[in-house]
Amino acid sequence: MGFVSTFVGILGFCIGLPIGLAAGFFFFIYSKPKDVEEQVVTPLQEFDTDTLLSVLPDIPNWVKSPDYERVDWLNSFVSDMWPYLDKAICNTIRSTAKPMFADYIGKYQIKDIDFENLSLGTLPPTFYGMKVYETNEKQLVLEPAIRWAGNPNIVLAVKLMSAKIRVQLVDVQVFANPRIHLKPLVPTFPCFASIVVSLMEQPHVDFGLKVLGGDVMSIPGLYRLVQETIKKQVASLYHWPQSLEIPILDTSIVAVQKPVGILHVKVIRAMKLLKMDLLGTSDPYVKLRLSGVKRPSKKTSVKKRNLNPEWNEDFKLIVKDPETQVLELQVYDWDKFGGDDKLGMQVVPLNQLTPHEAKVFTLDLLKSFDVNDSPDKKPRGQLVVELTFDPFKLESESFAAPGDEMMSKQNSLSKSLSNASITSEGGALLVSVISAKDVEGEHHTNPYAQIVFRGEKKKTMESLGFVEITLADVVNNGRLNEKYNLINSKNGIIHVELEWQTV
Repeated sequence: MGFVSTFVGILGFCIGLPIGLAAGFFFFIYSKPKDVEEQVVTPLQEFDTDTLLSVLPDIPNWVKSPDYERVDWLNSFVSDMWPYLDKAICNTIRSTAKPMFADYIGKYQIKDIDFENLSLGTLPPTFYGMKVYETNEKQLVLEPAIRWAGNPNIVLAVKLMSAKIRVQLVDVQVFANPRIHLKPLVPTFPCFASIVVSLMEQPHVDFGLKVLGGDVMSIPGLYRLVQETIKKQVASLYHWPQSLEIPILDTSIVAVQKPVGILHVKVIRAMKLLKMDLLGTSDPYVKLRLSGVKRPSKKTSVKKRNLNPEWNEDFKLIVKDPETQVLELQVYDWDKFGGDDKLGMQVVPLNQLTPHEAKVFTLDLLKSFDVNDSPDKKPRGQLVVELTFDPFKLESESFAAPGDEMMSKQNSLSKSLSNASITSEGGALLVSVISAKDVEGEHHTNPYAQIVFRGEKKKTMESLGFVEITLADVVNNGRLNEKYNLINSKNGIIHVELEWQTV
């Protein structure tokens, strides 16, 4: 009997299981739920004021403001890069915090401070929009709206005497609207030399802090105290106009060298020059230039039939690097029918000069500076010159600092007396033709910009319009970086940067 009952039970299970599954399947497919209600969707205009205000912070900035661009592509990029960004940011935090921790070791019975765990978690920040500013400067200005509700794993271990206290940061929320400057833009990857970050408003920062397993932020009054302390510290460090600058490239390598001063050269005389003419004389003149400068060299007048000529002629040369540049002086014998013969040459390193102090040099002329040439036993005479290096004033010395209205007004008044008084002191006008657009003409294949100053012309490479800028405007402002509508052009615009520097 036992065998029969067991067999019947197994047979019943094998027959009943598929029948039950089939019945349940058909019941699930063809039955309709009676307790599920359709979700009610309320139009936005039907919400009351309080409800709208509570929802407003969660609406992306690109929806609320037309100035913000939608940047879903950036969120996808950050999401894919987050595991690597997490490690890079954490490495930076470790290296930055290490010297800070070192200052506390040995104080307050603290023996060691270090991160036991440091990870920003798996949730990347989200960009709720991006605002891009157009400026005339060589920089890119971005203003993203960033929100980060992260799940970081940050544990700080503090060894206090013989005990180790662990402080854990949890449930972090950061809402911020930073302004990011990528500047200056340079022709070297990644095309900007530094990142400058400022906070345009106080950020919202919320987090939990666990010590010995308990959330200390739940202590009455402590949460508000910590929040206010963080806001004050952040405001003092990074709230606009304060900023955090992160160098990316070495500016000394990528930056274009600008003039830093003027070298005054007075070619006084030469003595006992070589005889190159048939009559036992020479027709000497001096050619001078600064190393590293492509512009044509300057030269003195020719003194006919003279081995001991006196010139007493003054020249001004623009200096870019007084530590490495040298003044090259070459004495030639003028020849009416052939090439001029070189009588001798010499150089003077500018680092031998003291700013604003005149120094007289008596130079022995040499055949050349090629060490492979045989020594010149024949004396070639001497050249006497007087040199003075006048560095340009710093911008803070020449013009008023931003925000100093009284000083700015005084400077503007004193510098706008007359063009004659403005240009009487030594100075250099730096002109950068940056771009032009919407110019029209019969030919557009080779447009160029021509700069005319006191009759001297400089050009970039067809004239399609012009603009006139007075020197007084540049001097009074110190620097102009503007876009001008071209005269004799319907829609042409030129972007020019001008800067006046004085000694």
